[in-house]
Amino acid sequence: MVRRVILVLGDQLSPDLAVLRDGDPEQDVVVMAEVADEAGYVPHHPKKIALIFSAMRHFAEELREGGWDVRYFRLDGDEAPRSICGALMRVVQDLSPEEVVAVEPGEWRLIDALEACPVGVRMVEDDRFYASHKRFEDWADGRKELRMEWFYREMRRESGLLMEGSDPAGGKWNYDKENRKPAERSLLQAKPMEFTPDAITEEVLALVGDRFGENFGSLDGFVFGVTRGQARRALSHFVKTQLPEFGDYQDAMLRDEPFLNHGVLSIYMNIGLLSPREVCAAAEAAWKAGDVPINSAEGFIRQILGWREYIRGIYFLKGPDYVASNTLEQGRDLPALYWGAETDMTCLREAVAQTRDLAYAHHIQRLMVTGNFALLAGVDPAQVHEWYLAVYADAFEWVEAPNTVGMSQWADGGVVASKPYVSSGSYINKMSDYCSGCAYSVDTKVGEGACPFNLLYWHFLDRHRDRFKGNRRMGVVYSSWDKMAEDKRRQILSEAEDFLDGLETGY
Repeated sequence: MVRRVILVLGDQLSPDLAVLRDGDPEQDVVVMAEVADEAGYVPHHPKKIALIFSAMRHFAEELREGGWDVRYFRLDGDEAPRSICGALMRVVQDLSPEEVVAVEPGEWRLIDALEACPVGVRMVEDDRFYASHKRFEDWADGRKELRMEWFYREMRRESGLLMEGSDPAGGKWNYDKENRKPAERSLLQAKPMEFTPDAITEEVLALVGDRFGENFGSLDGFVFGVTRGQARRALSHFVKTQLPEFGDYQDAMLRDEPFLNHGVLSIYMNIGLLSPREVCAAAEAAWKAGDVPINSAEGFIRQILGWREYIRGIYFLKGPDYVASNTLEQGRDLPALYWGAETDMTCLREAVAQTRDLAYAHHIQRLMVTGNFALLAGVDPAQVHEWYLAVYADAFEWVEAPNTVGMSQWADGGVVASKPYVSSGSYINKMSDYCSGCAYSVDTKVGEGACPFNLLYWHFLDRHRDRFKGNRRMGVVYSSWDKMAEDKRRQILSEAEDFLDGLETGY
């Protein structure tokens, strides 16, 4: 007799997953499935699909070695089911278990699918995070503004991370102002750890190339880790070689240098190969040992203990309709340059090409280059959301959607960000070398050769003036706009319109 059928999803590859921790290999059966519905609900980057499939196959083998009976459905298997529910129905029909259990998925779409599945799936909360749904709801209850900084401070106190008694280590909660240095090539030393594909991964790469080779993104040069052991090695490598200067240069961008001090650990955390607790603990230990300065340890831990936990809280607090938010009523189609069409803007060309080749770009490239441009250009946030969800290996809706809909596109009306994250070309020029040699001049504000970011910045602020003119953080900006000569303002708006009219759109 089988007591339980335990579902393990492709982003739940953790040995301490609640349903495995409470399970019994003598009585329970694990189900894992590569299915077309999950691989194709957006046009995922081939590297993302390969990462998940290979990690799933390796994890299934590790479970078997631990004594588990694993029923694994391969995408290329005979009569492969199209959906997760379809896989469960086949196993339940075969085994007649007492119940089917799963850890709650990280997407409302899949939660709904499991709730509608005829076999009846009991879902338990995912406890791999610092904050439960209730913990976040209790924090959010009654607050007029749900600002990450205040949530982060509570998480610091509760976790004890980087605390000295009741005070923050070093006397400050946040070292963000110290972590905005532009990178210099002379400082480059280390890159994320790379791994050579083994036989399982090579088999997956062939499958993905055959089935998803037409998707946006290159499958060449696959170097992601696909096991917990590899992920732990990648973490150790990052802490030793990249974390010491992570704080200083975490916002910097350089041409042909996609990683700088970023360890690409988000892909391992987001599929379960690393836990946020062990990652934060490793960073704190390095600081305590004197190997990492406080600004780097704090800046890194804040991204996980603060931002990652906060973003998940927002996603589940706001519910399934959140991803459709469009407060600014922007409706332009996503420009073709996001899918690799030619553009003379070096910053966008670099960010998109890197995304195509690696399924990766760091947070400032996403926020202040591709995201900034989409917001300034008035692109439909639903299309921006789908693009980010498709093209990045670490993108799962619980973490991607609030970052895109909320922080990047301000489509949620200020739930995540108190003001829109928009800038002219000056920010990109300060934090990168993209502007050097670009066909456009970042120093030209209007007229021939003017940087499109300069034109679109003012165009965005002008068309949304009624909404933002009362924002205390934007008053100075509107004052500068109002002080410009009227003929210059008209020229800027006209040239911005001409630029937008010339954007090619569509996939």
